[in-house]
This record gives sequence, structure tokens and C-alpha cells, in this order.
Amino acid sequence: MPKGKHISYIIINAVVFIILEVAALGMLSHSGTVQNFWITRGIHAMQSWLWGGTESVRYYFSLKSQNDRLAEENFRLAQTVRYYRMITGKDYATDISTSADTVGDYRYIHATITKLGNNSQHNYMIVGKGYEDGVEERSGLITGQGAIGIIDAVSRHYSYALSFRNSGISISARIGREGPVGSLRWDGRTSHGAVLSEIPHHIRIEPGDTVYTSGYSSIFPPDIPLGITGEYRIVNGATYEIRISLLEDFSKLRYVTIVNNIARQELEELEER
Repeated sequence: MPKGKHISYIIINAVVFIILEVAALGMLSHSGTVQNFWITRGIHAMQSWLWGGTESVRYYFSLKSQNDRLAEENFRLAQTVRYYRMITGKDYATDISTSADTVGDYRYIHATITKLGNNSQHNYMIVGKGYEDGVEERSGLITGQGAIGIIDAVSRHYSYALSFRNSGISISARIGREGPVGSLRWDGRTSHGAVLSEIPHHIRIEPGDTVYTSGYSSIFPPDIPLGITGEYRIVNGATYEIRISLLEDFSKLRYVTIVNNIARQELEELEER
């Protein structure tokens, strides 16, 4: 039999089989109470499965909007904590709330990463906010887990940021709240590793200490947690070089906060005198 006729023969047989099955079900549904009960039950089960699948699909596609809403709520909560910390010097808010985007000398802007370059020595991020949203070059990028980058260029609706996982970026960091300050850089090898250098060797180092932004930079505010201290060694007989385990997982970044020091220009002009 020719190939075309063979395919037509299969299709015709399938159609006939389906028609006969539907007819048989119809006859069964009218032939007795028991058969009708089981057929109806099967139809209801199929409807439940279809409706459940539809709801699952609808829930899946609603996850993005839910995540966006939760990210906005987290941003507002972080703003509350920053404001409370600024006016009290304590770490946790208990009785104050604010929706202000400016806390002290820093303006905070909630944003979403639209593109993430995460596989080289010069990693970058593109953020979905630009100069129309108040973003400026040399603003910092932070999350609840650390400082993650610096805005390098700004367009109308987007910003290009250098990731902390970039060999050209360092952050002024402090061990503990009142410890020594050094320069923190990505280790260039692992996704969560960094090196804190320029720590005087007479300082006692304890593995497990938390490292924070120092506040000495004109880009990042103080006391943003960055990582945990690990092994260390003496370099040139004068300073420590300490391994740091970063708190942020750079492979899962999506929501960030852009932070702009509104007093930076005044500070830089004073330094230039």
C-alpha cells in the first residue's frame, strides 16, 4: 500500500474508533444507574484535573507579580530599619514606619536587574531604572545581604553597573561594628569569595566575625553586612590578608536597591580644596 494511503487509512480508523467509543459511552450512560454513576464520576474527575491544572498555570504566571510586590514590601521594610538605625543607633525597628526614599544623606531606589553578566572577570548588571528615576552615576547597588556593585553609566530608563564580582572594584570594609578598616575585593575565582586586605597585623583576628561597609566611602552607607571572616595570613610582615565568605549569592540576584549619597558632591568638593 502506498505511504499516503497508509496514513489516510490509519487516520480513518482512529476517527471511527473515537466515534464508536463516544457512542458506547452514550449507550452506557443511559443503560443503568451504576454505569451512569461511574461515567459521571469520571467526567467530574477530569473537570477537576483540568480546573486544577488551569489554576496551577494561572498561579505560575502570577508569581512574578507576587515576587515584585514582596520585593517592594521588603524595600519599604529596609527603609524603616535604616531610618530607625539612623535616629537611635540600634539595629531593629519596633514602633516606627516610613515610606520615605531618603534616609539621612542617602536616597534609596528600589529596582530590578534586567540582565546579569556573571561569567567573567568583568561581570556587570543592567538595572531597570535610569536618570528619569533619579539614578546617578557612581551610585551604589545593595541588597539585604551586602553591597553588590556600582553604577557606571545611566540612560533614560536603564543603568549599567559594575558588579562587585569585577576585578576593578573594591569596597571599604570594617571587621565588626568598630573594628579595623581595610579594602575588600572579589577573589576572582569563586562566586562567594572575597579578600579583605590592609588590616594591621597587630589586630587580633577571629574567624567568624561579620564584615560591614565602613561608611568611609562616598558611595555606600555604613554597616551593610558583606561577609564572614575566615582564614588569614600575614602579607609582607605588615598586614593581614583575610579570606571572606560573602553573604550574597550573586547567581540568584534579581531585586536590588540603588543608593545615592546626596552629599557626595559637597564632600568631594571639600576634599579637592
